[in-house]
Amino acid sequence: MIAQDSRERPVHGLGHGDHVCLAFADDSEQRRVVTAYMSDGLKRGERVMYFTDRHKPAVVLDWLRSAHVDPDAALSSGQLQVVTACDGYLVSGRFDATAMVATLRQEMASAAACGYKGFRVSGEMSWALREIPGADEVAAYESMVNSLFEGQPASAVCQYDARLFPPAQLQTYDHCHPGTVQLSPLYEDKLLRIVPAFEEGERTMRVIGTVDYRTTDALTAVLDATLDWAGDVRVDMSKLEFIDLAGLRALSHTAERYEPGRRMRVVELAPLLCQVISVAGFDQQDALVVTSPGVSA
Repeated sequence: MIAQDSRERPVHGLGHGDHVCLAFADDSEQRRVVTAYMSDGLKRGERVMYFTDRHKPAVVLDWLRSAHVDPDAALSSGQLQVVTACDGYLVSGRFDATAMVATLRQEMASAAACGYKGFRVSGEMSWALREIPGADEVAAYESMVNSLFEGQPASAVCQYDARLFPPAQLQTYDHCHPGTVQLSPLYEDKLLRIVPAFEEGERTMRVIGTVDYRTTDALTAVLDATLDWAGDVRVDMSKLEFIDLAGLRALSHTAERYEPGRRMRVVELAPLLCQVISVAGFDQQDALVVTSPGVSA
């Protein structure tokens, strides 16, 4: 069986006490995760709260309708609340981490008093990039939520658009959460699993399993898709079991088509394979950087 990252949680597996980070670089992935998260909560009889920023509340409600969930009934009953960040995180005109945690504590208590089976919340955090007083308290807030929700019938998914947040800042916020939302595999079969992620705050694809004549075409197709990604691409080979010469050649051929200034950083590749890449001359280009375990790229 192909191993999974211990911090990653499938969205349908989230439950009480979970506080996870959703770092995404694709609007459809954001929609998939938060729609599933809210839908599950409503179906389980939990109260659901959503804070919008980049999207208008009406857009989020349409996501639910597309999933055959009636948001109007949930809104009328008070089970669902969708508000803007300005009316939630920033209701006082600034962000106050302590006050926001107090608000969540009150919402948890209210949900229990009304007979709901739990409370779940999700928020778009892009407002933190604007010049808003108190925005520097976001990391402290995320850490406080960990303590607030631990052992409680509550959960949270905090959304960070990786196209907007600098890698170092994204890494800081990610590490404030005990877990991350598992993104949809870019490819998956019994031999190979290619998973998008954000490691060290950078957009990453993890290559897990075996790359040989049966799966090289799949790897090539996923690598080709990275041509449309923005910025550098990190290829994590820490859970690679085998890769043949054709697979290594695919890495090189994709990197050489990157726009000037972009790089493909292949990390955690076995030392012997790094030597093969060097002997084959695949690394004779600025766009491809290959490092073995324990070596910084």
